[in-house]
Amino acid sequence: MRKNRLRVCTILFLIFLLTACHTAGEKPEEASNASGKKEASEAANAPDKDITIISRPEIELKETEKNADAAADGQIKKKGILIALDPGHQSESVDMSASEPNAPGSDVMKTKATGGTSGRYSGIPEYQLNLDIALAVRDRLATDGYEVIMTREDNETAISNAERASLANDAGADISVRIHANGSENPGSNGALTLIGSSDNPYVGQLYEDSYRLAESILNAYCGSTGMQNLGIQTNDTMTGINWSKIPVVILEMGFMTNEQDDLNMADAVYRQKMVEGIAAGINAYYGY
Repeated sequence: MRKNRLRVCTILFLIFLLTACHTAGEKPEEASNASGKKEASEAANAPDKDITIISRPEIELKETEKNADAAADGQIKKKGILIALDPGHQSESVDMSASEPNAPGSDVMKTKATGGTSGRYSGIPEYQLNLDIALAVRDRLATDGYEVIMTREDNETAISNAERASLANDAGADISVRIHANGSENPGSNGALTLIGSSDNPYVGQLYEDSYRLAESILNAYCGSTGMQNLGIQTNDTMTGINWSKIPVVILEMGFMTNEQDDLNMADAVYRQKMVEGIAAGINAYYGY
C-alpha cells in the first residue's frame, strides 16, 4: 500500500516537473516579444541620427521624379497636347551671327540669334538659366500628362530663332512658350513680363487673342508663384521667333538679370522651383486644368 502511494506520488511529481518545464520554456519567447515591442516603441519615439531632413523643394522634386516615372509607365493620363518649349539663346561659343528673314517672305534681315544677357550678380549666363528652367518645366509638364518638345536640350545646339519656330510648327505643337530673362541699363528695373505679336502683325495677327490669353495665364501664375513684380503683357512685332510661328506663342521674360534681387532669386534653387511651378500652372490655367 505504501509502495503504491509512493509510486503515485512519484508519478504526480514527475508530471508536475514536466508541466513546469514546458511552461518555463514558453517564458523566454514571451519575454522576447515584450522586449521587442518596447524597443520598437522606444525606437519610434527616439531621434534617428541617420535620418536626413529633406527641404520642401527637394520633396517636390522627388514627387516630380516619381510622377515622371509613373508617366513613363503609362500611369498618367495623356492630355493629347504638345507644348513647345524654347529656351532662348545658346552658348557664345556657337556662331549665330549670320542673318535670316525676320518673317516669312520678309526683306528685313536679322541676326539668327543673339547671345543674351547674364547675371550681373550671380554670373550665370542667360542661356544657361533659360535651359535650366525649361528642362525643369518640361519634366513638370510631363507629370500633368502633356507632351513636350524642346528646341534645344544643351547650350551647343546651333538653331536660329526662325528655326525654333519652324521646329514647333512642324512638330504639330499646340502652343509655343519661349523662356527668356531680361536685362537693362537701369539696375533698378525688375519684374517679369510677357511679349506677343500684336493684332496688327501681318504674320501672326490672327494668333493675337490666343497668344494674349496664354501670356496672361502664364504671367499671372508665374508672378503669383514667385512674388515677382508683374510688368504686364507687351506687344512686339520685331521678334523673328514670334513672326515665324503658326501657333499661339509667347515670350516669358522671367526677371531682370541686371537687378540684384531678381538675379539672385533666379539663381536660388528654392526660388527656381517656384518659377517652374508658376509656368506650369499658367499653362494648365490656359487649358482650363
